[in-house]
Amino acid sequence: MIKLSNRGVIIKMIHWSQKKISAFQQTLLAWYDQQKRDLPWRRDHDPYHVWISEIMLQQTQVQTVIPYYNRFMKQFPNVQSLAEANEDDLMKAWEGLGYYSRARNLQKAANQLVQDYGGKWPTTVEDLQSLSGIGPYTAGAIASIAFNQPVAAIDGNAYRVFARLLEIDEDIAKPQTRKLFEKVVNQIISKDRPGDFNQAIMDLGASYMTAANYDSANSPVKAFNQAYLDGVEANYPVKTKKKRPVPVDYFGLIILFGKGLFI
Repeated sequence: MIKLSNRGVIIKMIHWSQKKISAFQQTLLAWYDQQKRDLPWRRDHDPYHVWISEIMLQQTQVQTVIPYYNRFMKQFPNVQSLAEANEDDLMKAWEGLGYYSRARNLQKAANQLVQDYGGKWPTTVEDLQSLSGIGPYTAGAIASIAFNQPVAAIDGNAYRVFARLLEIDEDIAKPQTRKLFEKVVNQIISKDRPGDFNQAIMDLGASYMTAANYDSANSPVKAFNQAYLDGVEANYPVKTKKKRPVPVDYFGLIILFGKGLFI
């Protein structure tokens, strides 16, 4: 179990030995090598491909994204072509995916790459986040997959997987919880294959540890899943629901006395 103090300092940290961490890495990556999803953006480590796929996958299912991704790559095969694209053509290519601000941010970031970086990609999480539309998760995904940087990529899948593996009791709806997960994952991530590690976590979260169901009895990492071993998987991840606004009725009373007015 992992908890934070009121000041956001970790007061109980993961007690996995280096031997256990290595065993987890080996088990996870061996499963990934055999069972990883065959996705078009995984066929190389090009940062442009990683970036476009991750932006498309925001709020959109994988099977929906695949044909859009393939068409997009034919029309805008690199950063330069995206930066120079006619906005109407770009919006047409994006039509049906929704959340059109994603496409606009893609072009803004492409122009930043051309103008500020000479068409070359920055390789650190910090620099990647300076690009329009790239947040901590997307930056972590690009840095780890394209540039082999051992950094966490924390999305909904990662929250779910690590919350159950380690019984992390912190509310994932709180912004400060991301920092805790990043610290934890950065301790466990494979330094040799960080990109594959992060993608394996994505696949694990999409198969054996989905939001609605979990099949941990058949999971390749069930021996490391503390919530499964304790029979409390349904409790993780912890996420408070937003309170629905309560309608309030107001009444006013006006009283007239001669020339006076009282409310």
